[in-house]
Amino acid sequence: MSEAGGGRGCGCRVPQRAPWSLVAATAALCLVLATSVCTARAAPMSREEKQKLGNQVLEMFDHAYGNYMEHAYPADELMPLTCRGRVRGQEPSRGDVDDALGKFSLTLIDSLDTLVVLNKTKEFEDAVRKVLRDVNLDNDVVVSVFETNIRVLGGLLGGHSLAIMLKEKGEYMQWYNDELLQMAKQLGYKLLPAFNTTSGLPYPRINLKFGIRKPEARTGTETDTCTACAGTLILEFAALSRFTGATIFEEYARKALDFLWEKRQRSSNLVGVTINIHTGDWVRKDSGVGAGIDSYYEYLLKAYVLLGDDSFLERFNTHYDAIMRYISQPPLLLDVHIHKPMLNARTWMDSLLAFFPGLQVLKGDIRPAIETHEMLYQVIKKHNFLPEAFTTDFRVHWAQHPLRPEFAESTYFLYKATGDPYYLEVGKTLIENLNKYARVPCGFAAMKDVRTGSHEDRMDSFFLAEMFKYLYLLFADKEDIIFDIEDYIFTTEAHLLPLWLSTTNRNISKKNTTSEYTELDDSNFDWTCPNTQILFPNDPLYAQSIREPLKNVVDKSCPRGIIRVEESFRSGANPPLRARDFMATNPEHLEILKKMGVSLIHLKDGRVQLVQHAIQAASSIDAEDGLRFMQEMIELSSQQQKEQQLPPRAVQIISHPFFGRVVLTAGPAQFGLDLSKHKETRGFVASSKPYNGCSELTNPEAVMGKIALIQRGQCMFAEKARNIQNAGAIGGIVIDDNEGSSSDTAPLFQMAGDGKDTDDIKIPMLFLFSKEGSIILDAIREHEEVEVLLSDKARDRDPEMENEDQPSSENDSQNQSAEQLLPLSQTVDLVDQETPENPLESHSEPSSPADMEEAAGFAPSEQKSSSTESLETPSLDGECTELDNQLQEQSETEEDSNPNVSWGKKVQPIDSILADWNEDIEAFEMMEKDEL
Repeated sequence: MSEAGGGRGCGCRVPQRAPWSLVAATAALCLVLATSVCTARAAPMSREEKQKLGNQVLEMFDHAYGNYMEHAYPADELMPLTCRGRVRGQEPSRGDVDDALGKFSLTLIDSLDTLVVLNKTKEFEDAVRKVLRDVNLDNDVVVSVFETNIRVLGGLLGGHSLAIMLKEKGEYMQWYNDELLQMAKQLGYKLLPAFNTTSGLPYPRINLKFGIRKPEARTGTETDTCTACAGTLILEFAALSRFTGATIFEEYARKALDFLWEKRQRSSNLVGVTINIHTGDWVRKDSGVGAGIDSYYEYLLKAYVLLGDDSFLERFNTHYDAIMRYISQPPLLLDVHIHKPMLNARTWMDSLLAFFPGLQVLKGDIRPAIETHEMLYQVIKKHNFLPEAFTTDFRVHWAQHPLRPEFAESTYFLYKATGDPYYLEVGKTLIENLNKYARVPCGFAAMKDVRTGSHEDRMDSFFLAEMFKYLYLLFADKEDIIFDIEDYIFTTEAHLLPLWLSTTNRNISKKNTTSEYTELDDSNFDWTCPNTQILFPNDPLYAQSIREPLKNVVDKSCPRGIIRVEESFRSGANPPLRARDFMATNPEHLEILKKMGVSLIHLKDGRVQLVQHAIQAASSIDAEDGLRFMQEMIELSSQQQKEQQLPPRAVQIISHPFFGRVVLTAGPAQFGLDLSKHKETRGFVASSKPYNGCSELTNPEAVMGKIALIQRGQCMFAEKARNIQNAGAIGGIVIDDNEGSSSDTAPLFQMAGDGKDTDDIKIPMLFLFSKEGSIILDAIREHEEVEVLLSDKARDRDPEMENEDQPSSENDSQNQSAEQLLPLSQTVDLVDQETPENPLESHSEPSSPADMEEAAGFAPSEQKSSSTESLETPSLDGECTELDNQLQEQSETEEDSNPNVSWGKKVQPIDSILADWNEDIEAFEMMEKDEL
């Protein structure tokens, strides 16, 4: 495995791009690796216990499958809480989730080969007869091409593969004459019209009856598809071609894969999440191994295994090298931006990436597989299930769990690779949790919220297709299965395709195009797949040696920290200072910081920065408390900012003689009217009295119906907003009291609330630095009546201006728009450090103290290196949450200091700089979406 993305051992280094929550996690990893092991090696599991657990899996499958057949069939899925079938159109729409339902008895088809794996051959034979008798593939319904391929086409092919195997054995399926294969071929032809695009990438949806014809089809208008949606076809389509001799299916699937390969980002060798099926442009440029991309990588490697085409392995290895270089930060797997792979695209992970350790086993890269799997298992032990998404500090991001099987899949493959009985214990935990928390009288219900244990009336077909298959195989010995599982490859839906297809009908033209695009270092690549049975024949403790240091990543379970707290309470000493309780104005707190080696530095712009020097702490325990405090402060600040990431706003002077030519970049607020969702606010400006706005205004008549100007300082922003709102103001502009400050040189502020409910504030509030604010103040002094427009982006200039000045060029307009729309991001500088013992702790987000004058914000600083190994952290900033201002002036003219700056005279930025800005815009817009 490549060591890129993170180090190991006590002296590991954290990437400079890492988010602060990741820094805390990695610091904990560095620490835990240096500590003694707290747990013992798992004892071998007896044959009797394995059989008992295997039988328990069989009983659980019977419970789920039996209730589906009794209460739901022939519907697509079972609704386990209401004990009825889910029929498309008869239940409230769930959006894209329902695209898997096509009125074709989805769960039955998806479960076919599971029945054989679980030795339920008689039930399998009955199920095949039902499919042939009842299933209709010609329904007037729009379905997902991706889901229909992996679940239905894959289910039919998996059923056919095992039907002919049973027929050859001579006891069952003697009547079978390739009927499932004929249904698969029929379905394959129904999916082919989706590929009618210039790129060869399929439309994401198709009508089973009408294809993509309009208007009957009600599809064919889509422009985008996910990478996994277009890149997860080759196994099923190639198998269909090789089973039937109809080469068209494999040809179309190959063409789609070829196009995705050509469109990869050439410098990073990564692919994005969403692509335009007509132009090939990346729509979402974040890249990871989870939702939207996951099975694309899986199918490249497995296509090599099934089809024997070296080009697929070469492509996979190229991508894998990029994944381990940029995305893998063991044990984490974090999305990055494909054009800027050193930039993290999100600070959370989705549960679909749990398949990746299993794929790494197939690749033969066992160490990172063990590390990531162990991290996921610790999250499961904390929440009982793997949340649909969770943060880098292992808190719940999305609380649902639809009974996904990916973690069980990786557990099975790791056990196959290592033979470590630990993974049998992991499987036992999965079984216990399913029975304890998800089992209901009519089946198993998805978790609506893993934190509360609430259920959702949902049991997806993949639960029967994959979960029980992998769990049973985990505990089964070779003689427990009636066929050799090693003769088959698993699709992404765990359907079984025979490996002998690699030598069948190999007349598809192949072309190794990798060398046309990039020079590859062959030394990085393994050109054969590993035999998992001989990976670790002489080192049964290998997996344990990698796994043990990660035992305490999610929750601190080593006794030292616990004993430290207990002893402090027994001795009557005060517990360590927590970040959520810290107040910069409290002398006691400042004294505690000093004892912990934490110094407080006042910056020129009014902010405060915290820096820790461990060697200045009063004792090693105080140093440990100081590091914990710093990490808590990091988490608190970053969490508060992640809650509200807003782009900059615009203050546009529209009155004479400006007529909209002067646009000032303003910081947004976390409260009040959101200008991105509501119409802009237009009005004349007036200064409030008192100017700081911290008490009831003495000049309400002056600000009534106007936009009030207020000076920053002396009270919370929310208090200022309430005072001017009570005076009748329709909006507010807070002007920085730090003379000379400017958005050109200082990060914009996102004005935070006061820790109380701010729903009573209805007016928009914006923040201007001193330089920008003085432009408005000078305009008032010169022209008295000054009208401004508060908006999310600048509007076109007043038409009256067209008669006085020449209009700005189209390029200028585009450049201005790019500048006005540039979003804000969070940036911090990280200094490498070696730390004392500090197990990672997970804390709930505290609310800001009501009486706290200053809210947490980041204080950017230059990277330092010294013998003191300092860690610079976010600090407290007067009322503001600081965001990094990406907006920088590309040229300075003599008119920069003139309030009458004209748009038409601005110098056009360099094309390359503008292109770079546009990439940042797209990257951060994608981050804000945070969607699977």
